[in-house]
Amino acid sequence: MAAALATSGLGVASAQTPDLKVPDGFKVSLYAEGLSQPRFMAVAPNGDIFLSEPRSGTVLVLPDRNKDGKADSKATFASGLNQPHGLAFHNGYLYVANTDGVVRFAYKTGDTKATGSAQKLVSLPGGGGHWTRTVEFGPDGKMYVATGSTCNVCEESDTKRASVWVYDADGKNGKPYATGLRNPVGIEWNGGTLYATNNGRDQLGDNIPPEGFYKLKAGGFYGWPYCYTTQAGQPQVWDKDFGRKSAATCQDATPAFALTTAHSAPLGLAFYDGGSFPAAYKGQMFVALHGSWNRSTKSGFKVVQVDPKSGKVSDFMTGFLKGQTAQGRPVDLVVAPDGALLVTDDGEGRVWRVQAQ
Repeated sequence: MAAALATSGLGVASAQTPDLKVPDGFKVSLYAEGLSQPRFMAVAPNGDIFLSEPRSGTVLVLPDRNKDGKADSKATFASGLNQPHGLAFHNGYLYVANTDGVVRFAYKTGDTKATGSAQKLVSLPGGGGHWTRTVEFGPDGKMYVATGSTCNVCEESDTKRASVWVYDADGKNGKPYATGLRNPVGIEWNGGTLYATNNGRDQLGDNIPPEGFYKLKAGGFYGWPYCYTTQAGQPQVWDKDFGRKSAATCQDATPAFALTTAHSAPLGLAFYDGGSFPAAYKGQMFVALHGSWNRSTKSGFKVVQVDPKSGKVSDFMTGFLKGQTAQGRPVDLVVAPDGALLVTDDGEGRVWRVQAQ
């Protein structure tokens, strides 16, 4: 992890610039800055980068038309939205997952401003501690929507909570796809499988439970609030602290295929399908660990690489944490058309670009 951030010409005060580290053979540069807590991204059909700003209620476009590795401009595609988060393009529409539902805008290649109003497709429950909503389209053309729980640990009355639902592209015929996921902020299809990150429960100390990465199947149950994974691929254990139901419930809970440090808050994920990284990175899963808020020693604050076959987790991009002081918080990742990996940072309002040298 020897390669460091290239800061020349970025126009960023060095005192506020994290000393980002990536493996040898890669370099980090700034794609965009001056953003208001940027969260999730989507790549438009023409390669433009779309980005959500939940705090400002906007969806931005950050094009790089001259292909110099930096955003040429910042355009507001849509505003007045209710905490927009997840974004997805599908069949001539941009889908936006607001905290209270999924909407879509008509989109033509090259658009940097919506030409029509939002069409609401799905209503989602609001309130509760986990406000983000994520939308993704599968190879079946269906729309998948992830919604977190209202609480740390509880039995939800609304079945749309702590789950991933599947809908037709127009929002009709919705039904649960996967349940028992406390806060599945990141979902992504790869090789016919839907992968998810999940934020585990709090208040069981620094190390329990580890954060998990899951391979979802239709009708699958993933443990929360009754169980959690302590060893990747091994049966889940009963949450004695919550104490509802019994250990037998956990026999039906699918465990995480990979784990990372408790409370590190895994959010967005992306599978590398570009052409510029070395061949060994093809098909690897990259995950943004947003960072802990309630651990005696901070965890997360980095991007990790996860092997979807072996479950091995290794650091890829570090330096957002200096000692115990955060200098940024990674949120989401996308693979740009040129093969670079873009990473949003809502702590400092930036988008970073990782490229092979």
